[in-house]
Amino acid sequence: MKESRLRSFLKGLTWRIIATGTIIAIAYFTTSDVELALKIGGLEFVIKLLMYYAHERAWQSIPRGRIRKILGQNKEDKISP
Repeated sequence: MKESRLRSFLKGLTWRIIATGTIIAIAYFTTSDVELALKIGGLEFVIKLLMYYAHERAWQSIPRGRIRKILGQNKEDKISP
């Protein structure tokens, strides 16, 4: 079963909210400053969103199967963890 684009987007968005909430909590407990914690969280959200987008676009520029070819593996071979 294939996930819809909307479901994938919503999963990504909810994960970013959880992750940003975590960094805001860490920043608050470290600094005891709500305003600074929210600034750090906001900056983290934007930077990681842009970094993820750049990462995805970089992977889109690599033709499918190219990584296996570079690693010298056949399509039937599995990449070991």
